Amino acid sequence: MTNPVVSDLLARSNRLGEDPRNTNYAGGNTSAAGTETDPVTGQPVELLWVKGSGGDLGTLKEPGLAVLRLDRLRSLVDVYPGVDREDEMVAAFDYCLHGRGGAAPSIDTAMHGLVRAAHVDHLHPDSGIALATAADGEALTRECFGDRVVWVPWRRPGFQLGLDIAEIAEKNPQAIGAVLGGHGITAWADTSEQCEANSLEIIRTAERFLAERGRPQPFGVPLPGYEALPEAERRAKAAALFPVVRGLASTDKPQVGHLTDSDVVLDFLASAEHPRLAALGTSCPDHFLRTKVRPLVVDLPASAPVEDVVARLEELHEAYRADYAAYYSRHAGPDSPAMRGADPAIVLVPGVGMFSFGANKQTARVAGEFYVNAINVMRGAESVSTYAPIDESEKFRIEYWALEEAKLARMPKPKPLATRVALVTGAASGIGKAIAQRLAAEGACVVVADLDLAKATDAAAEIGSADVAVGVAADVSDAEAVAAAFRAAVLAFGGVDLVVNNAGLSISKPLLETTEADWDLQHDVMAKGSFLVSREAARIMIEQGMGGDVVYISSKNAVFAGPSNIAYSSTKADQAHQVRLLAAELGEHQIRVNGINPDGVVRGSGIFAGGWGAKRAAVYGVPEEELGQFYAQRTLLKREVLPDHVADAVFALTGGELTRTTGLHVPVDSGVAAAFLR
Repeated sequence: MTNPVVSDLLARSNRLGEDPRNTNYAGGNTSAAGTETDPVTGQPVELLWVKGSGGDLGTLKEPGLAVLRLDRLRSLVDVYPGVDREDEMVAAFDYCLHGRGGAAPSIDTAMHGLVRAAHVDHLHPDSGIALATAADGEALTRECFGDRVVWVPWRRPGFQLGLDIAEIAEKNPQAIGAVLGGHGITAWADTSEQCEANSLEIIRTAERFLAERGRPQPFGVPLPGYEALPEAERRAKAAALFPVVRGLASTDKPQVGHLTDSDVVLDFLASAEHPRLAALGTSCPDHFLRTKVRPLVVDLPASAPVEDVVARLEELHEAYRADYAAYYSRHAGPDSPAMRGADPAIVLVPGVGMFSFGANKQTARVAGEFYVNAINVMRGAESVSTYAPIDESEKFRIEYWALEEAKLARMPKPKPLATRVALVTGAASGIGKAIAQRLAAEGACVVVADLDLAKATDAAAEIGSADVAVGVAADVSDAEAVAAAFRAAVLAFGGVDLVVNNAGLSISKPLLETTEADWDLQHDVMAKGSFLVSREAARIMIEQGMGGDVVYISSKNAVFAGPSNIAYSSTKADQAHQVRLLAAELGEHQIRVNGINPDGVVRGSGIFAGGWGAKRAAVYGVPEEELGQFYAQRTLLKREVLPDHVADAVFALTGGELTRTTGLHVPVDSGVAAAFLR
């Protein structure tokens, strides 16, 4: 049974965390002190429940709490070796855990345990950070709150900050909380209800203060030529630029991208002061850990042609990497972790928006959200003062903190297809759906492309959220429809790395009954469709410069001659030769092209369900429901082939074990000797 103190803490945390005005995703932490019965002694024991490392307040559940003995935690004050060795105290938290202790304690645990209040909230509201990063933040805090909220000078999160806040709270019994210089806010109270009320009072009071005191145009006057492009033009330009930007941002390691073209971003980039403010970087540790020390900003007007922006991006990227390496060299010490990568996490393009990057879609999206927070902070600070974030050296101390490095080391090993963006055609059902599901399970971001948009959207939703899969419409026989599908994929994830040509249909007729329309339809969808999809995929992959995979789902019929199948088998042979031709042409770009030749995939197959099964069953003289087993019995292995087996082959070709393989056709047919490749 959950302790009522914990229930109240979780409810408070979820309410505070679900409102972005209060804190950013995974930002801040909350705590509550209370008693439970010690199962060893049978006596009451005072405990502290505090959000653990890496959790999110809006979705926090009990397993996300660290549980510590409050008496032991507070006893750490007696063995604290001083600020120069405060990092050692994080390991000491393990000796304060109650039982197994729940989640790993965060660096902010001391703040919660040392303040003499039963309930503590530490949050990162934009309004609070605006005051915290203003050049005269201490005076503004006093003006805004009087003595009800106190100022705590900047200090890196840790044990000493907890001591600082505890001391200030003790010396100011009238105070309900504090503004932490360069960082955020903290509130406290004796009840959970009052603590939440105090947090909201600080946040809303700061919002009103900034709104009432703030001057118009805090980012300066509009910058001629830098205003936002109309939406359609903006999205088209973003789609043209995104693969190039993603390739540059992936120089050190592959990244997934996210586009933000909200008014907040576009208005910032259309104002005269945006170059100065962007160069100052963010301040709150949660912000710059995800956005890096500063963004890359394109210094061209919105009307600049795509070619000019690409050329300038390449120059700016080279300069950014050199500047970042210099930043690392200025501050790194003998014990500093190795430089993690010199590419930007945030790229700002006037008139277009913000491209943000991360190891997965969620991380990329959240990085963008954090930079929006940073823009809001800059606006607030500039409206009442001058934006003055923490020093660069302090940013480096946090970015390359040994504790942060240890946190990164604890992260699970990436899945084989992590950072890869896959587009699968005909993926709303059958083989394509199985392939899409398998690629997502292996870590890829998946674009489910299908002629039926509603079914594509439903299939994507089955896989997961929009951070994992999206559905798009795609008539592969139409060049513009194919280009539109790829634009949608690029806008969703930043580019494309893995494409599966799976869309198909079949009309089974003898030669004399096969019409010209039958022939054209099958060739338009499979031969021409595969050509159009591969052409668009190759264009994007070449622009990215990250290599890629193109896989054709061909057929045993590409090499096997059977009756009453002239149109289908001919187009499958066309696809099979496209594999060889494109493997030869695209190898210099590190794009591998391979094929899969399935046979007898009856169960779950859209083609067979659409009438093909009945016709093939009639050709072979067996009941339609027994067709799968009929096909299996004529194979060497006597085993039925399912869509999942084809998906297995796609993963085998693209999952990283066959890095030197291109131009290969893999049979997935349980062994059809007449279709052996020669």
